[in-house]
Amino acid sequence: MKSIILGTRGSALALAQVELTAKALNTAFPGVPVERRIFVTRGDQKLDLSLIKANEAGGKGLFTKELEDALLNGSIDVAVHSLKDLPGHNPPGLSVTAVLQRAPTADVLITKTPLKLRELPEGATVGTSSVRRARQLNWLRPDLQICEWRGNVQTRLRKLTEQAEVAGIILAQAGLERLGYSFAEGAMEVEGRRYFVTSLGDDLFPAIGQGAIALQSRADRPEVTAVLQEIDHRETHLTIRAERELQRLLSGDCALPVGVRTTLADGVLKMRAILFGEQREPVQAAAEGASPETVAAEVFAHLQVS
Repeated sequence: MKSIILGTRGSALALAQVELTAKALNTAFPGVPVERRIFVTRGDQKLDLSLIKANEAGGKGLFTKELEDALLNGSIDVAVHSLKDLPGHNPPGLSVTAVLQRAPTADVLITKTPLKLRELPEGATVGTSSVRRARQLNWLRPDLQICEWRGNVQTRLRKLTEQAEVAGIILAQAGLERLGYSFAEGAMEVEGRRYFVTSLGDDLFPAIGQGAIALQSRADRPEVTAVLQEIDHRETHLTIRAERELQRLLSGDCALPVGVRTTLADGVLKMRAILFGEQREPVQAAAEGASPETVAAEVFAHLQVS
């Protein structure tokens, strides 16, 4: 290929992810120029659209459709996505051809004072834009008040400071790290303000695909497929194949209230999942094996009969 054109959203996190992709491509193909094209998605425009209320269409395609349209019309070669934003079904002719190495999958609680989730005052208000996080928080702490919380990281942190009634917000560890935020000591400084950061890795199940960068391309472009396969991270791809197969079986989009933990060790995939329905109590299931699709199917079957 003479050049590779990457499509991306224009958020700070999306741009950080496209730079990681460009770096991987430049390492694998040092003589091939990499271009970037920025798109504004419906999710970027509709900041008043609720991602928690089911009657507002959830998150299906909100942050991906414009990039996928560009792939289909040939104006870009690769769409770079946060994998957790992708619906379970690719549009006809498109596929997740490669993924970069997965970052940590944990969610983190960010507060103005050093409090863990179980230490938040009774009735405290917590902000999130994720139905998965909201349902798990309500299950673990029924007393908490969950409020819709959208915007980029700096906007969310600024709102946290300004709104005294809000005790904390939930964000993904991977996103914070990719944006360059440092919180190794359990705290971070942003715009002269100090925030406290606590991992929720043992409390909340991550989203399907959380921490992974998906590289989507057209199935009828073998030259692009060959390029992307050179930077594909095999271990990550196996785990996300299992997670996306579960998502497909559940007929879910990225707003489905399901969380998964998937690991790969010595060729064995292990998956645990939690799914919320109309009742407050969720169902959980686990399976392990060598085939991503088989593991996902077993977890799905257990979720359906539980």
